[in-house]
Amino acid sequence: MSHADENEAMEGSRPTERVAVVTGGSGGIGGAIAELLVARGMSVAIWDLAPPAASDGGLLAVAVDVTDRDSVEAAHRQTEAALGPVDVLVNNAGIDIIAPFLDSTEDEWRRTIEVNLIGTVRCCHVVVPGMVERERGSIVNIASDAGRVGSSGEVVYSGTKGGVIAFTKALAREVARASVRANCVCPGPTDTPLLAQVADHNPRLVDALSRAIPMRRIGQPADVAPAVAFLASDDAGYITGQTLSVSGGLTMA
Repeated sequence: MSHADENEAMEGSRPTERVAVVTGGSGGIGGAIAELLVARGMSVAIWDLAPPAASDGGLLAVAVDVTDRDSVEAAHRQTEAALGPVDVLVNNAGIDIIAPFLDSTEDEWRRTIEVNLIGTVRCCHVVVPGMVERERGSIVNIASDAGRVGSSGEVVYSGTKGGVIAFTKALAREVARASVRANCVCPGPTDTPLLAQVADHNPRLVDALSRAIPMRRIGQPADVAPAVAFLASDDAGYITGQTLSVSGGLTMA
């Protein structure tokens, strides 16, 4: 049997719906992504430190710490045992600490880097080999416009998100011949708990951001999710290594 025939036989023996993992998927942008992927017919595993209490509605809740290799590997095994091989990986888990850089601490830097950048790298390192072996898969990493243009009060965060963008481009080059794609979505200011931190740090900043956005409003998680769903789908089958801002026109880079 040829390699192509083996792939066809394997595809014929598995469920028709695709399996997606969304890290940090319990709420905010990650929650909106998970809900939309389910609505688009995917089986979705939410990997989160505090996942939903029950697995229902097409969602599998898996407790995972993206800073811990053993935890990520266990979550991967649990997901594939319950749902099947992972076709789509959305790395959305992230943290930020809003403060001037000169007031920040090394412990804060390390935590931010470990979750935002190394956590993304780690989840890819665990999940992507299976995609390469099966010669299909889509990785969508959630970066930030802060990683494209920088953001005051989010200096290390901006650095980690810039790293995610560069990592995604390089990964896309390595796995393209295996028909695995990797792209970034960069939200602009979005109505999430993180934006609430920004408002606490500088109440006037959110109003200023709203005025600066050409579409004159702060983004909602539901604005970001369709971009992720598109990049995860076959409609984006010839798109890889790209960075898409979802920012109401605030960033046109």
